[in-house]
Amino acid sequence: MSAIYDVNAPKKATNLSLNSDLLLKTRALNINLSATLEQALQDKLKAVEADKWQKEHVQAIAVYNQFVEENGCFSDDYRDF
Repeated sequence: MSAIYDVNAPKKATNLSLNSDLLLKTRALNINLSATLEQALQDKLKAVEADKWQKEHVQAIAVYNQFVEENGCFSDDYRDF
C-alpha cells in the first residue's frame, strides 16, 4: 500500500494556537508535540481519505454486495469457520 503523503518531504516550521493548559500538561510529561501532531494528522488524513474513497465507490460496493448476497463469496466452499 502506498503512503498517503511523502514521508521524506522536508519539515516545515508552523505556528499553532493551543489550549494553554493542554500545552502545559503535555510539556510537563515531555510529550513530543511535533511527533504527536504528525501522527494525529496522519490518522485524520487516513480517515478522511478512506471516507472519500468509500463515497466515490459506493455504487461499486453496492453491486459487489448484491453479487455476494446472490452468489455467495468465492471462498465459501473453502472456509472452515
